[in-house]
Amino acid sequence: MTLETTELRLPSCVEAVDEAASAVAGLVRRSGISEEVAFGIDMAVREAITNAVVHGNKLDETKVVEIDVRSSPDSLEISVHDQGQGFNPETDSDPTKEENILKTSGRGIFFMRTFMDEVDWSIHPGGGTTVRMFKRIANS
Repeated sequence: MTLETTELRLPSCVEAVDEAASAVAGLVRRSGISEEVAFGIDMAVREAITNAVVHGNKLDETKVVEIDVRSSPDSLEISVHDQGQGFNPETDSDPTKEENILKTSGRGIFFMRTFMDEVDWSIHPGGGTTVRMFKRIANS
């Protein structure tokens, strides 16, 4: 079994989103995942990193976002860690409810949960939140 890993540490700036997404996309391409599945993974990764940069670290470039990606022939696991205060994803508004349909933001967690097979969050006592996303890729 071949295991490929990528670890990134990026400053909390908007440009980091594209840099990290490009690195993950390269790994996804090498794994042979279909374009449709790769698109969903890209959306989930961009949302997780954007949340870490904007909401977690509040665009504070002295704080970093850490991205760990592990790819095997049958799965892909992506973790994104920020240095912010943490949050409870269950308090996020449901973007499919009528009162939220026309809002221009608030769909990131929904996208992550839609495009990935598993998504969970952990808040660290010393600060920071980690979102872990898992995708089964066998025959994708």
